[in-house]
Amino acid sequence: MASAKEIRNHIESVKNTMKITDAMYMISSTKLRKAKRELDAARPYFDALKTEIKRIFRVAGDITSPYFYPPQGEEPLHGTFACLVVTADKGMAGAYNHNVIKEALAMLEEHKDTKLYVVGECGRQYFTQKGIPIERSFLYPAKNPTMWRAREITGMLLEKFIAKEIEKIYIIYTDMKNGLTAEPVNFRLLPFHRAEFYGPATGDSPTEKFEFAPSMDRVLNNIIPSYVCGFVYSALVDSFCSEQNSRMTAMDSASRNAEKMLSELQMNYNRVRQAAITQEITEIAAGARAQKARKTKETEA
Repeated sequence: MASAKEIRNHIESVKNTMKITDAMYMISSTKLRKAKRELDAARPYFDALKTEIKRIFRVAGDITSPYFYPPQGEEPLHGTFACLVVTADKGMAGAYNHNVIKEALAMLEEHKDTKLYVVGECGRQYFTQKGIPIERSFLYPAKNPTMWRAREITGMLLEKFIAKEIEKIYIIYTDMKNGLTAEPVNFRLLPFHRAEFYGPATGDSPTEKFEFAPSMDRVLNNIIPSYVCGFVYSALVDSFCSEQNSRMTAMDSASRNAEKMLSELQMNYNRVRQAAITQEITEIAAGARAQKARKTKETEA
């Protein structure tokens, strides 16, 4: 059994660890709230872009655009796919990174001709160690998603898409459904289905036709890159929120386990301390009895 000193040292070590986990929980909580505010501030603009795209398709549904499947329906595409994989820069976030990487590996298994575009140090390290080629690794930190970085990613992917170097663009990220659950999502970003932008006009939607200059096709093709950029930015922020939420859950679980460990250590320490006190009392009593017996023998002699 460990000595009282060793148990005291262990208790101090666990308490120091709890200070770290509690601090990481608070930091993740603050980052999560900040990221949500930034996403909520940017969302109305991109919702307005989607509304304008719907308006165009209500006016003319037979528009030809490289960003959409043809009007007659989806055509099978068997060329090169691009996959943007969004991971974190650090661990200690439960299964957050593992789930995203697992989804990416499943896609690589299903479609061999897939080029990876990776955000996040964890994804970069994993694919590099496994010898899986990465087409482009975005080296800025995943912990600070910005609109500028989303535009850089979108610009590179759209350039290759328009040049027909890639047939489809997918994005794998973690979607935080609510404050309790988050799950990895494999979403086809391009080309769009026209049905995604069809639908009845809402009560506040203008019903009259508009004139588009220089042309309806040009207007649509200018709106789409901004809309795609908004989706990429939303995915980056959503992934960051999911990462912080996962880290908060992991740190909260670690703190609870530490409290349980402290309770057990304190109990063991009390047992060892009580055993030491009992032993000391026993030794003192035995010594007193020995002294009394010796004096008794001396008196009788």
